[in-house]
Amino acid sequence: MAGCCNHNAQFDGASAQYRRILWLIIAINGVMFLVEMVAGIGAQSQALQADALDFLGDTLTYGISLWAIGKALSVRANVAMFKGVSLLLMSLWVMGSTLYRVFVLNAPDPYTMGSIAIAAFIANLASVLLLARYKDGDANVRSVWLCSRNDAIGNLVVVAAASGVWASSSAWPDLAVAFVLSALFLSSSWQILKLAIQERQTSRALPQSACSSTESSVR
Repeated sequence: MAGCCNHNAQFDGASAQYRRILWLIIAINGVMFLVEMVAGIGAQSQALQADALDFLGDTLTYGISLWAIGKALSVRANVAMFKGVSLLLMSLWVMGSTLYRVFVLNAPDPYTMGSIAIAAFIANLASVLLLARYKDGDANVRSVWLCSRNDAIGNLVVVAAASGVWASSSAWPDLAVAFVLSALFLSSSWQILKLAIQERQTSRALPQSACSSTESSVR
């Protein structure tokens, strides 16, 4: 792990098994982005499209996470910062596009919404279970687990929205869920950014600590 002076360093992803798991999850997210985006556009579901965008964001950021494994703490913290900011921008985009759709209330197809959301939930649940033992790693590792967990929760909410659309023949449940997903992205962004800032501060203090330790041993 980076930062040899930090005996309480968290898992940074530097294991062959974790890398294999991450590659598998990247493939799952890439496939589900394509499936959910096509279905979301066809069904006119803002919630499905928002969830599909999240799959795309996860595919890209998990790739960055894979690259950052084994790098210095400062590099991993900067990668986590990037992911936190990306989630923040995604949240704002979903919120803005949903507000726009409020004025174009076409009820989506609830059957497509429900079936695709269930398939997405199964994919994300598999990812969550694969990552469960690594959920308390550093900011970079934890962000991967948080994103997968949030995606699974979001899928269940989309299933609920599909039921609401079916029962009410209205677009409002779909739009409400899109707002919920944007709030979930915002919460995750805050958690990741907070931990990443702490790790950046730790990485800046490490050289000074190392020097102090070296001077003490010389004396």
